[in-house]
Amino acid sequence: MKDFAQVLIAGAKGQLGFEFQKLFSQKGITFVATDIDELDITSETAISHFIKNKCFEYIINCAAYNDVDGAEKDAHSCYLLNSIAPQLLASCAKKIDAIFVTYSTDFVFDGRKNSPYTEDDVPNPLSVYGKSKLEGEKRVFETYQKAFVIRTSWLFGIGGKNFNAQVLEWSKKTNELKIVDDQISVPTYAKDLALFSWLLVQTKKYGLYHISNGGEASKFDQAKYLLEKVGWNGKVLPAKTHEFNVAAKRPSYSKLNSTKCEQAVGQKIPHWQSGIDRWVDEWKKINSKA
Repeated sequence: MKDFAQVLIAGAKGQLGFEFQKLFSQKGITFVATDIDELDITSETAISHFIKNKCFEYIINCAAYNDVDGAEKDAHSCYLLNSIAPQLLASCAKKIDAIFVTYSTDFVFDGRKNSPYTEDDVPNPLSVYGKSKLEGEKRVFETYQKAFVIRTSWLFGIGGKNFNAQVLEWSKKTNELKIVDDQISVPTYAKDLALFSWLLVQTKKYGLYHISNGGEASKFDQAKYLLEKVGWNGKVLPAKTHEFNVAAKRPSYSKLNSTKCEQAVGQKIPHWQSGIDRWVDEWKKINSKA
């Protein structure tokens, strides 16, 4: 007899996987949440064995190698998780006729356009991380037609490491922070990404989509807004990327245009400041209990 659950979530311990678990619990959708301890998504044998005797309507891959600078030294691990694993999951989804969902990044673009990138724009990644994500996109679409590949940007959520959490940690140790103002995209709240992904998936309009919050911002804008929101009394100073010793090249402008998704689901995605407002409310609740 087969075990039935509507959704398999891979990479469930990350911030997006965490939000999908909350969303599905609220909606009464049955799911199986896995991470590396339960399922090695870089092994076709492990995936095949795991889904045997289980019925899934959807497989959602939230796992990724996200260490942008670390990828420059460890390209093998990066490609394994960002390129090979999505293809293997897509292949297994095809075998059981499940809809497949995976995630990519604004870092597939080189930042030279200076206006929001659409799904029709030609990628030109500058880093190993960006190249691995683009390779993953191609492999998925070559493998399976019933797939969604969703690009997003500057993800932040309660259930994981992100720029917001990093900034708050830095702010505890100093009264002055230097944050780059020459990298522009848009911070995206994991809760909004999970919700709009799920709305999009229900349309069954398979393909490549961009989902990020509304508006655009530099890292400096994001940090300044966040620190004002939490009442920090220090000073945030603008800086340039070249002032910091980072291994990977980043696009100077990588704002994603989410119109295609918004038209498909018939809803506007909230502004990034709204996302940070709600993230701060969650953060305060958690820290007041600690």
